[in-house]
Formats: sequence, C-alpha cells, structure tokens
Amino acid sequence: MAREAFAPAKINLFLHVGAPGGDGYHPLCSLIAFADVGDRLEAQDADSPSFRVRGPFAGSLAGEGSNLVQRAVDALMARASGPRAPLSLRLEKRLPVAAGLGGGSSDAGAALRLLRDVWGLRLGDADLEAVAASLGADGAACLWGRPVLAQGRGERLSPAPGLPAIDAVLVNPRIEVSTSEVYRRFDAAGLFGDTSAPPMPEAFESVEELAGWLGGTANDLEEPAIGLAPEVGDVLDILSDEPEALIARMSGSGATCFALCSGDLEAEGLAERIEAMRPDWWVRRCRLGGPWDIDEVR
Repeated sequence: MAREAFAPAKINLFLHVGAPGGDGYHPLCSLIAFADVGDRLEAQDADSPSFRVRGPFAGSLAGEGSNLVQRAVDALMARASGPRAPLSLRLEKRLPVAAGLGGGSSDAGAALRLLRDVWGLRLGDADLEAVAASLGADGAACLWGRPVLAQGRGERLSPAPGLPAIDAVLVNPRIEVSTSEVYRRFDAAGLFGDTSAPPMPEAFESVEELAGWLGGTANDLEEPAIGLAPEVGDVLDILSDEPEALIARMSGSGATCFALCSGDLEAEGLAERIEAMRPDWWVRRCRLGGPWDIDEVR
C-alpha cells in the first residue's frame, strides 16, 4: 500500500543576513511559515529500491546526481541499524526549482518523516532533526513544516509568534536563481543585516497587524537577487501596485515572491489578475502557516 507525505513550500516572511564568519557561512534570522501548496512524496513496497521524479517541474531536476531526497534516504539509513525493506519512492515535483521555496529541503524532510514511519525506525525526533540539519541550512526548519524563527545558519529554531490565518499569493517568473551567486553579490555590496531577533509580540491578531510589523523588516537578499535577475523586481513591482497586496516580498534567495492579503477572496482576485497579466509566470493562491496534513493541502 502506498503512503504519502506532503512537502510544503517554505516562505521567509523576513530574512536578515549577516556578514560571513571565518568558515564562510552567513548568520541569519528569519521568520518562516509554510504554504499549503508543495510537493508530494509517495513510498510503496517494491522488489528493489527506486526513485522517480514526475510533475510539472521534474525536468528541472533531470541529471542531478544527488537529489536531496536520495541524500536524506542515505543519511537516514546510515543512522538507523539493520536492513530495511526496499521501497519505490516517487516525488511529485510541483514547486519551481531554485526558487527560494526550500523545495529540496522540504522534500528531504518529507522523506525523513515518511520513511521513519514506513520502516518503523526507532529514531526519536532529535535524531531526525540532526539528519535534517546535516542536509542544508533549511533542513531543520523544513523537517516539520511548522512556523519557526530560524537563526544561526538556520539550525537554531524557536517557536514563531502566533500567526493568524494568512491568505497569500506566490509568484515565480519561471526563472532559476543561483543562491551562491546571490550571496556573492550580497557579499560584494557589504550591506549586512542585523541577525538578532527583532522584538515581536507573542501573537499577531490579524494579517493586517502582521503585514504592518513586517514592514519594519526586510529580505536582505532582495537587492542582489534583483541585480542578478531583474525579473524578480518586475514581480515585486507588479505585486506592490495591486490593491489586495498588504505587503509584497521575495522569499529566500529568490526568485519566488509573495503578497499577503486580507482574506481568501482578495488572494483569489489577485492571483487571477496576475495570471491574466502574465500567463507565463507561475502563480499560486495559498494559505500560510503549517504544519499541513496531506489531506488539507490544495
């Protein structure tokens, strides 16, 4: 019998990035939420292990020698003792790749959760978190898919403030942005941010309050991303001009941007208008928060 796990899109509501340390890594501070749109991973009993990718963005992963799902499986097996029944894994790639949505890390997190359950591994949450963190800066945050404040390299997680229902629109101009190149430009500019946690309430009572508070924060990687890919600036300009957008911002190192809206009808109207204006862009109406059950997602 097939079992499934959901890999939600990661959204950086703000992202502050500091100067790199001696090891070359940048400290960061980010409030992260997850969308009810994302990839799906399916596991099924098989005679021999296999891994396949399908879906609208499967082609973007063609030729990858070490997909993060495969790396997650290898890392999990290295930590768990004893042989395991072979599985056929199938990834439905619905999120754009190299898009600032943490898709690979979220796929890996889904694999870790799913395989621990399917194989009945006697690994605690802390063990799973250690494996996830070893797979990249977004790994720890993307394992459980719940809102968090991430600091350090992304591995120091603390609970996010209470969030209201957040209706949003995600827009990607269907381009891939190199994270390493964005950081190279960021370093060259030397405009490093403060990575201490900003004062925030215990809970935001409304999305309007959240958007107002986010106006005092930023994504420090927006400027270098726009310099590398001007299409990101085009997306932000269009979103910012629309009346439904309470705030528009880029997620991660780009190229996906998001707009927060006051409700579902506003998000639906905004998404439909952007799709009509730019049918060549990837546009998705969503709800932000998390974690999301497989049956709750769009």
